[in-house]
Amino acid sequence: MNDSNEMAKDRTDWAEDRTILANERTFAGWMRTGMASLAIAVGLKAVFGAFDPTWLAKAVASVFVLIAIYIFWAAQQQSRRTLDRLSEHQAASQPHSRMRNLAIAFIGGSIATGAILWTL
Repeated sequence: MNDSNEMAKDRTDWAEDRTILANERTFAGWMRTGMASLAIAVGLKAVFGAFDPTWLAKAVASVFVLIAIYIFWAAQQQSRRTLDRLSEHQAASQPHSRMRNLAIAFIGGSIATGAILWTL
């Protein structure tokens, strides 16, 4: 009976480790989604380059920049919440600070991209 309990605990531990790794893949997926939103903003500038009034095209592109910023921040928050509920066993998760710093870097890049779009 004790062997059975130990095996069940091992399976639970492995499941938590798999969930930690899945959380990191999900975080990466959300970061890619945010980058896609940013790419749409840049693409809109190319498509609407000669659009008049220019402020309208820039405003629409800015919506996608803001969506990207929201996605980056929400991804790191959700990742943190998920990791706080789990315990590491064999897998070593990325530290909270690394995911937060990545999100901040992507947000900074998004803001810079938005500023460039408005100056063009």
